[in-house]
Order: sequence, then structure tokens, then C-alpha cells
Amino acid sequence: MAKSVKDMVAEASREVPRINQQDAAAMIAEGAVLLDVREPAEITETGKAEGAVTIPRGLLEFRADPASELHNPALDPDKPVILYCAAGGRAALAGKALKDLGYSKVYNLGGFRDWVEGGGERE
Repeated sequence: MAKSVKDMVAEASREVPRINQQDAAAMIAEGAVLLDVREPAEITETGKAEGAVTIPRGLLEFRADPASELHNPALDPDKPVILYCAAGGRAALAGKALKDLGYSKVYNLGGFRDWVEGGGERE
């Protein structure tokens, strides 16, 4: 049976815990990676969370897989990763993809607005 995107996001959200900005900031201070999975045009328009690594959702698996030629060394399956997008749906799907790639400590911050409204700095 085919799934809708709503079903896929709900399934991913069950696997990837949602956290708030304060918890994310504390985890980042301990070495977690903050990952923005929005498209470049979105980041140009709004900025990004201070220190966030930017990888568009469509390239995530290639950048996250240590065996890939396109691997981004900022991503390590042994380090916690906190994802955000515009509202949280892409972050949930991206988090599930990371879990499928062997990342065990993956969290969904939600949207960029959640970071900013929670007091997070942006650049």
C-alpha cells in the first residue's frame, strides 16, 4: 500500500525525537552537529543558525555516508546530529534517513523559526 508524505513524516517523527532550542544548544555545546537541510535559496533569504552545517535534503544521504565520495566530514555516525528545516517535516525525514545510515543519535529541532524564537543566534 502506498504511503502519503504525511504518513512518511509521521513515521519518521516516531523514530526521530523532537527537541527544543534550549536542549539543542546544550547538546551543541557538548559536540553535537547542527544540520540545516533547507535549500540554498531558503538559507539566503533567512540566514541560518549560527554554526549550522548546511546540506540540502536532496543531497543528505550522499554527504552523510562515510563511504561516499561526497561525504561531509562534519557528519560522523558516532556524533549526535540535530536537524532543522523550515517547519520540521524535512528534518524528520532527514533524521530517519540518517538513522537508516547508522546514525544513532539523531534529533529533530523542527524549523528554523524554532531555533530563532528559542533564543538561538543566527548568521
